[in-house]
Amino acid sequence: MSRLRTPPESSSSISSTAVGGDEAAGGNGLVNALKEKRCQFWLPNKSRYCANSPLPLSMFCGNHDSSASHRRLPCPLDPSHSVFKENLESHLKRCPSRKQVIALEAHAYYSKGINSGFIDFADDDISSEAKRRAIYGLNILDFLALVKKIESLHAAVVGYLEDSYLMPEACEKWLRRQIDSKIPYQEKHVLQQASILGNMEKFGILHRPKDEIIGSVLEEGEGNNFVQKKGELPAVVEFGAGRGYLTHMLADSYGIHRIFLVERRSYKLKADRSLRQNESIQLERLRIDIEDLNLHAVESLNGHPYLAVGKHLCGNATDLTINCCHPQKTDRSKKAFSSTCHLQGIALATCCHHICQWKHYSNRRLFLDHGITKQDFYAITWFSSWAVDADHSSNLSNQSDRSMDINAREVNEVQKLFGPVEYFMGDRSVEEIIRNMKAVDRAAFGFKCKDIIDMGRVLWLREQGLDAVLVKYVPHRISPENHLLLAKFR
Repeated sequence: MSRLRTPPESSSSISSTAVGGDEAAGGNGLVNALKEKRCQFWLPNKSRYCANSPLPLSMFCGNHDSSASHRRLPCPLDPSHSVFKENLESHLKRCPSRKQVIALEAHAYYSKGINSGFIDFADDDISSEAKRRAIYGLNILDFLALVKKIESLHAAVVGYLEDSYLMPEACEKWLRRQIDSKIPYQEKHVLQQASILGNMEKFGILHRPKDEIIGSVLEEGEGNNFVQKKGELPAVVEFGAGRGYLTHMLADSYGIHRIFLVERRSYKLKADRSLRQNESIQLERLRIDIEDLNLHAVESLNGHPYLAVGKHLCGNATDLTINCCHPQKTDRSKKAFSSTCHLQGIALATCCHHICQWKHYSNRRLFLDHGITKQDFYAITWFSSWAVDADHSSNLSNQSDRSMDINAREVNEVQKLFGPVEYFMGDRSVEEIIRNMKAVDRAAFGFKCKDIIDMGRVLWLREQGLDAVLVKYVPHRISPENHLLLAKFR
């Protein structure tokens, strides 16, 4: 049963916003909440009690009754909301998302879990909290051994990452804000978008309209390669498109006219309206999870070369996108895919590595070959969040040669001072060691973990016959999530 949440003593002098005629806070608010049979959970940010009605035989509403929380399950149709276990069957019949799901399943390009990577692994997603608890539960010796393994893996697989901050001439009017005033403008996003496009141009997968050699109808050559012919520009498929402003800049600056925006959520203030004003642009928004998208079944994309792009693809979304563009499951799926859709290049800005999941990750073999277990992988993903926790006024991401200070301080010097038995059997904990680390060491180690995760993806793409590179496309003072993965067929 939930404990009664009470406000701080000083809160009795704070007046709350009127709710149902109640303007009192503190003890008076509790009296009124009891009288009006309202939830008795104190909301500190609003300085009042919850205004919802309590559950039968409870002082709290369904949102705040902890005794009922274990009975609530995420809705299978839309995990953004939950429902009581006993009401799940009836809820599914009237859930507002049901119509959307039925409509989605009717599309030929919907195939449940087709890009999930490794369907033989039915593991549940591991939360960041669970990852943190696992790390804090290690003894100090095992924790230090884990840090050493991660440092060794980084040294083995991650080389120099090029700083490639590009502002292409084609995007000049965006950089100078010479665009429609109705288009939302934030400088940091424009700089990121422009640099993504500039790096695509530099890598050879995107060409300015004035160039004679531009992506077009492709003819099959040797192996899985395709030969470009002069003609139409390639289509663009933006994964995790959000409001679609990366593609908006791409279409506006490079003359792209066939656009597919893949996004599972609904957004306001989308770029779609502005794009549709250009009659030469064919725009199709696919409201679907990347995990379930069978790209070669999108009829309007068949027979066309395309570029796969994405800005800030969170966690698994990068791996799902790679699988969607270059399926790895069976030779049959590869043959069917290559006969309909012609991948010309990939440009994916990765982010949120802390929510990556082992079952979806593209290059598990790399980790296993270096003695990194599934549990170690989850630790790496959790450590990666340290990269975005620090003050980014200095260039932390360039300190790849900086080893975690914990190695020297905690292993060598502490053992010399206290001896291994006294130190490791003492009251010290992993949590205490982490808490006492310097911010710069935490951030540098976090960036190393991001490097490892993304370089694993690059190496997997190279194994599949693609040229692939990883660059830092903006200074991390603009965004600490500054990795851009680029790939094309050789």
